[in-house]
Amino acid sequence: MNAADLLKGYDLKKLTIGCLGGHSALDVCAGAKKQGFRTVVVAQEGREKTYDKYYRVRAGARAGKEVGLAPRSAQREVGCVDEVFVVQKFEDVLKEETQAKLRKQSTIFIPSRYCWVYFKDFARFESGFNIPVFGNRSYVKVEERDQKPNQYDLLKQAGIRTPKIFTKPSDIDRPVIVKVSEAKRGYERAFFLASSPKEYDREAAQRIEAKQITKEGLSKAVIEEYVIGAPVNFNYFYSALNRGEASGSGFHRSGLELMGTDTRRQTNLDGFLRLTSHEQEEAIEHVSLKMIETGHIAVTVKESLLEKAFDLGERFVKATKTLLGREIIGPFALQGAVTAEEGREDIVIFDVSLRIPGSPGISFTPYSGYLYGESLSYGERIAMEIAEAVKGRRLSEVVT
Repeated sequence: MNAADLLKGYDLKKLTIGCLGGHSALDVCAGAKKQGFRTVVVAQEGREKTYDKYYRVRAGARAGKEVGLAPRSAQREVGCVDEVFVVQKFEDVLKEETQAKLRKQSTIFIPSRYCWVYFKDFARFESGFNIPVFGNRSYVKVEERDQKPNQYDLLKQAGIRTPKIFTKPSDIDRPVIVKVSEAKRGYERAFFLASSPKEYDREAAQRIEAKQITKEGLSKAVIEEYVIGAPVNFNYFYSALNRGEASGSGFHRSGLELMGTDTRRQTNLDGFLRLTSHEQEEAIEHVSLKMIETGHIAVTVKESLLEKAFDLGERFVKATKTLLGREIIGPFALQGAVTAEEGREDIVIFDVSLRIPGSPGISFTPYSGYLYGESLSYGERIAMEIAEAVKGRRLSEVVT
């Protein structure tokens, strides 16, 4: 079903922004509310309290003179989630009854990585989810390294520098990071480091014995050169609505925007880094090093790196059109490190997100503010794009 058909029967004056209850749901909902949209979260049973109890829209305290504000005759509204649909499991958003409730509210759905992680049959989301999805609904699967095409194919097509990939452990001749799926949570990766074939075998054996990974998972692992540099994630937004827009200097904007930059917090790696080298040696005897992503920190980069960052984004957008048939719509991220080599700095990319990154802190970096006068969250930028598309009768161009 094409976008125009999906939008049939929708009340474009009363759209609702919807998402799954996790990853970036609050970012999406808070941004949507700022742009005047209603919001709905589809939450898994047992994980609904964040949305249904703590951030549900409700009347707040009256603003009065005691807090330095002019008195108001009505209470303020607080919260950002108007409605919560509780389902047994996330995949139940694909059930007909849930879809019917979403369509009744003229819902535009914002996808996240949850759509891949928690859906056993992703094809049902691609072809059986009859709700307009902001962005390219099929592109999230391209992040996975066992798909074709995948993120490596996109980066290669774009001519973006990536770490060297080793096809077998015996070829290891430098520090590498091994990206292997966890035994218990297949969607998470149990990273480990090695600098030789012997060290690879030892580290892998220890993790198999501890049941952190499996032999089958190890056989599918990616052995990637470990890039020594400052980790930075470059978070972008590509607007098809703004593409080709003329600026005052005569240049035409591409539609590419840099939303912000951040870096990852990983457990228990961050704990190890706070120890002295002697304490690290002692700790590693009792606790295995893990690199499980637990959050992000907003960072900034030198202004001299921005043109290089924009160039990477431009090339990546072009690669999505060449390799996937259509330019990416909305948010994406290129995650990597800034290296210093022979007196110059370079950006090496080792991971890609083709949907909203789960990092609301990027709004605390200045880059969207340089463009719009105030820093924007991804949620608000997405809502702005939807509102502008409705106003210009171009909504079918930004949903699939």
